[in-house]
Amino acid sequence: MKQWIVLVCMSVLWAQCGPSSNEEKDGHPRIVIETQYGDIEAELYPDKAPQSVAAFLRFVDSGFYQRSSFYRILNQDNQPMGSAPAELIQGGLWGTGNKREYLKGIPHENTQQTGLRHINGALSLARQDTGTANTEFFICIGDQPGFDFGGDNNGDGQGYAVFGQVTKGMDVVQKIYRRPEENQYFTPQVDIITVRRK
Repeated sequence: MKQWIVLVCMSVLWAQCGPSSNEEKDGHPRIVIETQYGDIEAELYPDKAPQSVAAFLRFVDSGFYQRSSFYRILNQDNQPMGSAPAELIQGGLWGTGNKREYLKGIPHENTQQTGLRHINGALSLARQDTGTANTEFFICIGDQPGFDFGGDNNGDGQGYAVFGQVTKGMDVVQKIYRRPEENQYFTPQVDIITVRRK
């Protein structure tokens, strides 16, 4: 009887002191992007894109995304004729006066390496040349295979680096996507209140 009581007590203590979130159980950190239109929740994949996730979480933990924004949109109507079509919303520190340009670039983890894809709701790092990505990220609207390795949306064929997936709040993503824009930029920008771990 005493052994049974001890086992029950130990189980209760383990439940209280042990892993308290899905993050600790499956190794996929969860984040929340708080915007003026509601929250977007996502899970990240450090097992597949370790350098991208580690850098993104450093930016999150440093508070870099407080008072940042979604500022750019690609849709079916705002891209040059003949270009590979794409749909996304892009956010980060661009235009905030932050020291983004002084941050170290993240080594590029392309989709051929990670096995991840630019599907609807994928989080990916925006970049110019390979290895220059840092705080800027985008969320795919619909599947965007042109952003994958070997796709048509990047001249070097390396594509972009997927590192996470929206798990809740695609309605918020769509609400942002429908905001007014001019020449691929939201008018006005959409406020990101903060990005935090869940």
